[in-house]
Amino acid sequence: MFSKASLYKFYGLARDKIVPELKYSQEFYEDVLTEKINRNINWLDLGCGHHLLPQWRFEQEKVLIERAGNVYGLDYDFPSLLKHRTITKKIQGTIDELPFKNDFFDAATANMVVEHLDNPRIQFAEVNRTLKPGGIFIFHTPNETGYFSMLRKIVPESLVKKMAKILDGRDCDDVFEVHYQANTREKIERLAAETNFTVEKIKYVSSDAVTALIPPLAVAELLWIKALMAQRLGRFRTNLIVILRKKS
Repeated sequence: MFSKASLYKFYGLARDKIVPELKYSQEFYEDVLTEKINRNINWLDLGCGHHLLPQWRFEQEKVLIERAGNVYGLDYDFPSLLKHRTITKKIQGTIDELPFKNDFFDAATANMVVEHLDNPRIQFAEVNRTLKPGGIFIFHTPNETGYFSMLRKIVPESLVKKMAKILDGRDCDDVFEVHYQANTREKIERLAAETNFTVEKIKYVSSDAVTALIPPLAVAELLWIKALMAQRLGRFRTNLIVILRKKS
């Protein structure tokens, strides 16, 4: 029986050999936040859960929070808010009806949250309402036309939770239903037009293999990810990084 450390070591070697330019999609998201989140702004993180960035980027998360000034975190799940260690202004609530006044925030963000929205037209409009003119909405979310999202649609939810526990170390309570109502370029562009946003960027990005701990599948997935690096196949990458700007 191979240890988890040895499996990750094999995966790292295979990744470096097959697709050395591959980055974890969270790294792309962090790069955008580092560029766009300036000092002394009002910033709202939607669905903040118990961390804004991956747990292994805790120190960088603290730097981002401290630099921004006023940072608010909103989540429906109260136990997650209790676990959050960097945002101090935490509020339990939903995106359908944000408890903030108009034109209050300079930036709103959502990390792996938009896929769970069941009525994004209302929810995007609420985000827009609370942003100042020219404010930005940045989100990182799965791409509905990516292979992982396609697979998740056909896999029973009970199995998804088991796989998340095995492959990602997440508790079953930390896996939520997905709707994919704002997870393609076309849907995002339509929603932006309907909710007073302009589209500043929609970027397709790949991420590390979800089968990293299963060597034969990991190699096959890495070969597919390598193929997706071609521009013509970009729309099948697993994730989207999106920047919307409120119209002035």
